[in-house]
Amino acid sequence: MSWHIDVVGSINIALALFTLVLGMVAFINCAAQRSDAFPAIGTLQKPAWLAIIGGATVIALLTSSALTFDPAAAERGQTFGMLFQLIAIGASALYMLDVRRGLKDISDGRGNW
Repeated sequence: MSWHIDVVGSINIALALFTLVLGMVAFINCAAQRSDAFPAIGTLQKPAWLAIIGGATVIALLTSSALTFDPAAAERGQTFGMLFQLIAIGASALYMLDVRRGLKDISDGRGNW
């Protein structure tokens, strides 16, 4: 087996773990926020954010070739799941960097997050 197959497989596994961690942190933070704070900052409702973050993370992990722990999946062209991983990372990052900051400003910066 070539070394580049191992590198691509390792990158896929690292990206899947990063997607899982970021998605779970964003989902837990969103679930812990008050529902009435979301319309106050002019964004989607809390259930919509939970569905976007949770759904994107679950779909990304289900379509990931890293779950098979098969580094040769990249050689066979089974990297389609990486698209969903990048979408999940984008959705979680958008929540964490934009919405969470607005929610923190609404709550006077006090809170666990």
